[in-house]
Amino acid sequence: MRWNDRTNMSMLTDFYELTMSKGYLQHGMADTTVWFDLFFRHIPENGGYAIMCGVEQMIDYLKALKFTEEDLTYLKSLNTFDDQFIDYLRHFRFSCDVWAIREGTPIFPNEPIVKVRGPLIQAQMIETMLLVTINHQTLIATKTSRIVR
Repeated sequence: MRWNDRTNMSMLTDFYELTMSKGYLQHGMADTTVWFDLFFRHIPENGGYAIMCGVEQMIDYLKALKFTEEDLTYLKSLNTFDDQFIDYLRHFRFSCDVWAIREGTPIFPNEPIVKVRGPLIQAQMIETMLLVTINHQTLIATKTSRIVR
């Protein structure tokens, strides 16, 4: 059993990502092609490098990304999202192109470690989960590398 088989991870996002996406849809920007780069600014404790990690979990999340009727019912109950946006999420299928640094590779500040190209709403919706997954996994891998060395 994979780490995300037990849980629908699609709702593991910031409310901000949903409200921004709603705005993009309302303004006709949903399918505008964008590029997003994930990078970090500083290395803790002047460590010099970090170790890229979390790519497998990121891929699993992206492959499984969809909103269930239960998710949509909950979002509708918040009285924040209109029927157009709920219907957009109902038919949501992730189709962005994603490039990432190979797992286990040393990485450095201010350099893109994940690149996403695709429709604006799709790229926006995955931001939180990518940050959480890559940052946490990379932190663990980096600390482990330093302990071993």
